[in-house]
Amino acid sequence: MVNRQKTTLLSVAGIALPPMPSLLSTFTDLFMKAAPDTYVAQMSSNTNAQAQIATFASGCFWGTEHIFLKHFPPSENKGILKTSVGYTGGKEDASNPSYKQVCTGTTDHAEAVKIEFNPEIVSYAELVEFFYRTHDPTTVNSQGPDQGTQYRSVIFTHDADQETIAKRITEEVQAKHFTPKGQKIVTEIISAGKWWDAEEYHQLYLFRNPNGYQCPTHRLHW
Repeated sequence: MVNRQKTTLLSVAGIALPPMPSLLSTFTDLFMKAAPDTYVAQMSSNTNAQAQIATFASGCFWGTEHIFLKHFPPSENKGILKTSVGYTGGKEDASNPSYKQVCTGTTDHAEAVKIEFNPEIVSYAELVEFFYRTHDPTTVNSQGPDQGTQYRSVIFTHDADQETIAKRITEEVQAKHFTPKGQKIVTEIISAGKWWDAEEYHQLYLFRNPNGYQCPTHRLHW
């Protein structure tokens, strides 16, 4: 198995800094204090709707989180309330895995993004379609140069309605965008299981490090 190791260097005034935990913690605090409302929103008090959760895996979670927040910024009230990146879909006995452990492929976890959203503003169906629109769902255990089971394409559903919607949108996207090209979607649709938040330096990584690595498949494909 080949795995593209992502760097976690930060920089100030063009000077690279090592990814030491203390420095990462400091920059995390400064970053979140600088723009706390940009990446987090609250449900309106004028609605009886409940926030819902969508969980997707589509390769490197840095890019997956980045493109969702770029097009559905919480500060612009487009439906996404907040996100977190983490690990899910792994072995039952692989508890609270580290990034290094997930990268070995031995835990079977996928790098994923958990999205809290307001269903009165953006529907689950819209998020599923956007998920397909922003990666290559036809490659098994890989996205671009990133290879390994942690980079597989998965929709982790949280209830029966989400499963039904995910399957319907998958069929529609397959027929419209991939069957004409002779390609087949290999995305798994499975029930969400135990979730583990990734290390803090992975959260909102590409917003903190705009020149950091981003998988080339994480773009608008249509």
